[in-house]
Amino acid sequence: MSARLPPRAVVVTRATEYRALVAEHGTHQQAEFFLRARGQELEPLVERHRRQETALAEVLAAMPPKWRQVQVHREELDRFLFGPEDVVVAVGQDGLVANVAKYLSGQPVIGLNPDPEQYDGVLVPHAPSGARELMLDTVEGRARVEERTMVEARLDDGQRLLALNEVFVGQTTHQSARYRLRSAGSVERHSSSGLIVSTGTGATGWARSIHLERHSTLEPPAPTQAVLIFFVREAFPSVATGTDVTEGMVKADHPLSIVSEMNRGGVVFGDGIEDDYLKFDWGRTVEVGVAETRLRLVST
Repeated sequence: MSARLPPRAVVVTRATEYRALVAEHGTHQQAEFFLRARGQELEPLVERHRRQETALAEVLAAMPPKWRQVQVHREELDRFLFGPEDVVVAVGQDGLVANVAKYLSGQPVIGLNPDPEQYDGVLVPHAPSGARELMLDTVEGRARVEERTMVEARLDDGQRLLALNEVFVGQTTHQSARYRLRSAGSVERHSSSGLIVSTGTGATGWARSIHLERHSTLEPPAPTQAVLIFFVREAFPSVATGTDVTEGMVKADHPLSIVSEMNRGGVVFGDGIEDDYLKFDWGRTVEVGVAETRLRLVST
């Protein structure tokens, strides 16, 4: 932390379902009418919105004296400049921590769960009521901090993309993704629904679904372990494409290498954010491996 400036709490939130629905329909009444016409109720969304707003108000009221503070919405993260003295306070669902992680360079993150009935709390394990103590413990070195592994995709022109959960490589549409995959010395051409490369954190999400569906015997890495796991989705066997190299481990010194054979529509994106992508058309090469950057998550 900077000796010249007091800490700054960067409180990160995202729009609630209720807020987004009202923004789409113009007013509370119109949103309510829209849902009722379809046999649904607005009140559960209103209640979840109230819980979020109550938690946010509690966090803002708990700011330590003399601390600076700023609120940032998820949509503003790509334009926000984080400072070395920042303490990031994410108030919302687990995915909010993944959204902010790729914009950080070592700043600690405190995840606060405003609605345990809705969110698992894997990345937001703390109650808003403990916000002040957590912030003070973090800057004074008393907090337990987990350094979680992240995944990096780097194109052959130097463009890069970071993610906390997983990186997806494939097509923007339902067409087959075509590419050459190199993994641990093995090379295979694929026609598939794309592939994902997951961290230990992401192994509880999308990767877990694939892992269970195909009854994989691979052991997912721990969130702090500098190892990744990859899965090729629905690889198609043909005279030109194979299905032998469809899952495996990725160690820090051996990234996956993928060469695109897609004329158009090839993309690389992270953590499910399809709007933030790298173009991956014919002839481009991307290496996907363990990132040097880690998420510093204040844990329980």
